Amino acid sequence: MKCFYDLHIHSALSPCADNDMTPNNIVNMALIKGLDIIAVTDHNSCANLRAVMEVAEGQLCVIPGMEIETSEEVHVVCYFPTLEIAEEFSEFVDTHLPMIENQPDIFGEQLILDAEDEIIGHKDKLLVNATDLDIYEVFEAVKKRGGVAVPAHIDRSSYSLLSNLGFLPPDLSAGVLEITPKARDLLSGNYPEHLILSNSDAHYLEDISEPVFTIDILSKNPKDFVDFLLKRE
Repeated sequence: MKCFYDLHIHSALSPCADNDMTPNNIVNMALIKGLDIIAVTDHNSCANLRAVMEVAEGQLCVIPGMEIETSEEVHVVCYFPTLEIAEEFSEFVDTHLPMIENQPDIFGEQLILDAEDEIIGHKDKLLVNATDLDIYEVFEAVKKRGGVAVPAHIDRSSYSLLSNLGFLPPDLSAGVLEITPKARDLLSGNYPEHLILSNSDAHYLEDISEPVFTIDILSKNPKDFVDFLLKRE
């Protein structure tokens, strides 16, 4: 089953994302654009996943995800087969974030929302920080939970595996890589043995992907999606 996807979207929980990135707005924009599968991947937290998945139920497949920042300041998008596993991973990651309080006037608000787009809380700890987990520890922690870790936007000049480490470590079990849409044609040929994903990394509603890239999975559910990616490791 070929499905149009955008697997790297930030909600209003991420301080760098617009406050209009609410569960209903994200789901409805994805539906308007004709997507079949999305993933909400906020920085170092999954606090808005439950609301997004509740809104999307029966309309759109939402993959439980997160964008974690490693101790090397490399961004890695992580996907999980169930919401509960993602939420447990979120609690684990929180224990590895530095105790630095968010300053909304500088970094932006970190809104926790319900399925009605009502604000039910704020994340006080600043989410756009590096954890104390190195990239190998992140991959191991995700794998232990039956998920998949994917180096994010590897072609970018900051917060990427290539910009910060300089190369793709041969002993890192990364069978899937994310390359931005603009660099996909240029760079994907360098990784013929890898599955390449290209996502929007949307922080604003209008940036959510058009129906361009597809993934061929058995059915539109998180477990089949994660199982498909696991086969590439």
